[in-house]
Amino acid sequence: MSKRYRIGQIVPSSNTTMETEIPAMLRLREAIRPERFTFHSSRMRMKKVVKEELAAMDAESDRCAVELSDARVDVLGYACLVAIMAMGHGYHRVSQKRLTEQTIANGGQAPVLTSAGALVDALRVIGAKRIVVVAPYMKPLTELVVDYIRNEGYDVIAYRALEIPDNLDVGRHDPMRLPDIVRTLPYQEADAIVLSACVQMPSLPAVAQVEAMTSKPVITAAIATTYAMLRTLDLEPVVPGAGALLSGAY
Repeated sequence: MSKRYRIGQIVPSSNTTMETEIPAMLRLREAIRPERFTFHSSRMRMKKVVKEELAAMDAESDRCAVELSDARVDVLGYACLVAIMAMGHGYHRVSQKRLTEQTIANGGQAPVLTSAGALVDALRVIGAKRIVVVAPYMKPLTELVVDYIRNEGYDVIAYRALEIPDNLDVGRHDPMRLPDIVRTLPYQEADAIVLSACVQMPSLPAVAQVEAMTSKPVITAAIATTYAMLRTLDLEPVVPGAGALLSGAY
């Protein structure tokens, strides 16, 4: 009998992508490996991607961790990269520790990871130093994200802020526009491309095309989170068609 894992996600209330792309990748993995996954979410209120709403939303994450630990999930992912990065350098470590402690106190201990931490760790896994970044946020928030990534030891040589203020509109962004956006960046000088520094901006359908176009590894917040979840569960991080990080090379 295949072992089943419960995947918990803390998501913004207006997020429509993380509960699409992570299950899609793990379903692809189910086609080549015996494990099976179920998906469980708790939501934090957020409509506009602005710093004030992000901070208020983050305050709800403790409640969400407790709710998901009631379901005895096997791993818990905090699925809002910019909410973490807007709270200050290194905050993903603070958040992960605090939320894990919440699950322990509730008697349903589960390891907690964040999409922010997963992204910066994934760049380390593939050995990237110089990167280009695509993000849907307004420019000030994008600059916060870029500064956070730089503080983790990476050289962001260029970035593109798509300046989409409404989180629902971020989820409606056509992922097949991303290859042309990447063409505007000096990707030739980078070690890797962060195609979506946001768990809400769809990107999975474009990953293979951008890797083929640029001959560079492509990371997204959702791909990095999936990799981190599989590693945390002690499972081989392999998903067909989900880019270099999940190819089995790492």
